[in-house]
Amino acid sequence: MTTFQPGLVHTPVTPFTRDHRIDFDTFAKVIEFHLRNGADALALPMPEGEDISLTDEEQRGYLEFAIAQVNGRVPVIAHVSDAGTGIAVARARHAEAAGAAAIVSHPPYFWHPKPAMVAEHLVQIGSAVGLPFFVYNPPIESVGTHMTTELTLQLIERLQNFCGVVDASMDWVFMIEAISNGRQLRPGFQLLAATDYMVSAKVMGGSGAFSGVAAIAPKLVHRVYDSCSKEQYAAARKGQEDLGALHHLLKEPRLETGLKAALRFMGRDCGDPRPPARALGEAERGELTEALGACAFLEAEPKGW
Repeated sequence: MTTFQPGLVHTPVTPFTRDHRIDFDTFAKVIEFHLRNGADALALPMPEGEDISLTDEEQRGYLEFAIAQVNGRVPVIAHVSDAGTGIAVARARHAEAAGAAAIVSHPPYFWHPKPAMVAEHLVQIGSAVGLPFFVYNPPIESVGTHMTTELTLQLIERLQNFCGVVDASMDWVFMIEAISNGRQLRPGFQLLAATDYMVSAKVMGGSGAFSGVAAIAPKLVHRVYDSCSKEQYAAARKGQEDLGALHHLLKEPRLETGLKAALRFMGRDCGDPRPPARALGEAERGELTEALGACAFLEAEPKGW
């Protein structure tokens, strides 16, 4: 199959009303903001979009709404993860029927099955559809299973539509082994950066990136991505350091919590996170507001919708 190249992928938040329903009016604004500000594709609902707090029915409606709103202007990558194989397979099939351009999935959440079980879980998801399939390797601190080089190579051998790994682990050994060994089996195999650290993945031969911080600083994200695409890593360094600092500010207590607070600071209120995640308290908001106000690079970023 033709290799699907996602490019710079924005991962939007999910806006909620005061009673924790999905705010589709604001969601339309969120999508339009990302399309105006450098998104080559959208992936949703990713962890930044509070995917695990959405019911199956909500996820289906959310994806269908997004695909209709985008209306073919960029590819939409559907996140279909679940700890249960059958649930993830059903989400993948729905995504294909709804018109998604590709799917992405974590290995199983929250538990640690044997490698053969993880492989079978992912193979069943990928083989359920004809769409390009990406596997998201979660951050090291996340609960659940992480990708290994051996598992990656098994998926390449068993799935024709397995296109690459979206890596949030920042495990250099894994990234080097996955891309070098993976391309021996499949020349178009891709490594995409996640968590807004693009330089390291690109230096190793990666292409593409998933960005949650693009909701706050899309110009900076695009500038770093462009520099990396041109292999101008010295030029990318300062921007990458700024992105790292911003990501560090937002990730406590959880990334979606920090993103929601920062979006309010930037004039794009998307409500509070859905329980059990909690909004920042008054003191925490004050500290974050002060820290964001000290980020000179945010002065050039868009305010409001």
